[in-house]
Amino acid sequence: MTVRHLTLAAAALSASLVSAHAAEIRPGTGGSVDLGTLAGIAYYTPDAKGYHVVVTLAPRGAAPALRMETTLAAEQSVTLSTPRMPDEPATSVEIARKGERVFVTDTAALRQEADATH
Repeated sequence: MTVRHLTLAAAALSASLVSAHAAEIRPGTGGSVDLGTLAGIAYYTPDAKGYHVVVTLAPRGAAPALRMETTLAAEQSVTLSTPRMPDEPATSVEIARKGERVFVTDTAALRQEADATH
């Protein structure tokens, strides 16, 4: 795993999307990413190595944005996250390539839904 992938994974472990369910994004179009104090957009473009995913995040203020990039081969995913209080789960989103499609999922909301059904 490269430093870029480790950075993406660390930043990804607590992101949340507008919806609790996966939202498909199309090549060159964006999907919303909400990490609590950070918000932004994720999009991808196909390239020779796989799907090049770009996530741009900015604090909910006037600070500069943060951009992360990775390439997803078939059936790969990356998770973006932000930490919360010690007794609270991280806010996270997963960006996953499933065949020729890409989905953004609020993993924290899915975890909460699963906990509520048990």
